[in-house]
Amino acid sequence: MQPMEPVTGRTVITAYGDGGFRLGGHVFSGSVLVFPWGVQPWSPVTFDDLDRDAFQAAFERARELDFLLVGTGERQQFLPPALAAHFREAGLTVEVMATGAACRTFNALQGEDRPVGAALIAV
Repeated sequence: MQPMEPVTGRTVITAYGDGGFRLGGHVFSGSVLVFPWGVQPWSPVTFDDLDRDAFQAAFERARELDFLLVGTGERQQFLPPALAAHFREAGLTVEVMATGAACRTFNALQGEDRPVGAALIAV
């Protein structure tokens, strides 16, 4: 697992697209995990890459989050039932949407000081 870029203040996603993200003045190429405590590159490239292992960092600190937003790429796709069950077992509510919608929702919730995470597939 790659080290996290620490977060100071609120993390805001200022841009997405062209295969990456801009967060807090930092540019990340590829998919990212964004938490109140930091940002890190994330290995999934497509929706088909999502499995339990991909979300391990979120499962480990699930009690620190209200919920996790999952950006599934250009369009919304739904998690397979077995993966959704892992989230329930971890006590983590997950909201799945297209990556653009997940970025906008993440920023809005950050503005409310909500402890929310985002797992975002790059578009």
